[in-house]
Amino acid sequence: MSEWKQKRFWTNSDVTEAEGGFGIALDGRSVKTPAKAPLVVPSRTMAQAIADEWAAQEGAVDPMTMPFTRSANAAIDKVRIQHREVADLVAAYGDADLLCYRAASPEELVARQAERWDPLLDWAQVALSVRLATLQGVMHVPQDPSALKTLARRTHALDAYELTAFHDLVSLSGSLVIGFAALTDAREVTELWHLSRLDEEWQAELWGVDDEAEAHATIKKASFLHAKSFVDAHRSG
Repeated sequence: MSEWKQKRFWTNSDVTEAEGGFGIALDGRSVKTPAKAPLVVPSRTMAQAIADEWAAQEGAVDPMTMPFTRSANAAIDKVRIQHREVADLVAAYGDADLLCYRAASPEELVARQAERWDPLLDWAQVALSVRLATLQGVMHVPQDPSALKTLARRTHALDAYELTAFHDLVSLSGSLVIGFAALTDAREVTELWHLSRLDEEWQAELWGVDDEAEAHATIKKASFLHAKSFVDAHRSG
């Protein structure tokens, strides 16, 4: 991945028309992925976001400041090639969805989980044609196989760019339902993030904020919000 070690050598970062979509050129030189594939994306909006990241670089190229570039690289070099494997991995979250595992106590937490998570499961029953069962405790109880097949089919239907974003939306939240709600704009993305953090925020209210845990959560939130921005850019054309 020598691309990431180079220092800025270019003056202009531009979006170009390319076969299959839009590329990025640095002083006329086409950008490639770490696997040396052309960095060509289907959406001009996404290409512009990537070009802007390259334009913002100063000195050594810092991939941590280039989330659109990294996500596009992942879609092209990994997800496009291993689509079935990635889709299977993500769809498996449906059998242990965060929203289905409920506390047995205290009553206030039980009530809060029901109040805030049940509407999402109700939404999934209508929008996704699945009804996931809830249970108390952390012991795994298998979901209805037909529901899991429906969720898997919907996951496999996503294209490489959607699946790249979906992977992060689901893995960061722990919920396939939250991931689909984000993809379909069923709820505002920040609200969905907080719903995924309900238990942690409850503990923080009781015992105070742990600075290290909060810093880690802030990084995860940024990645979650970026995943939503990435899929929105892909779909915007």
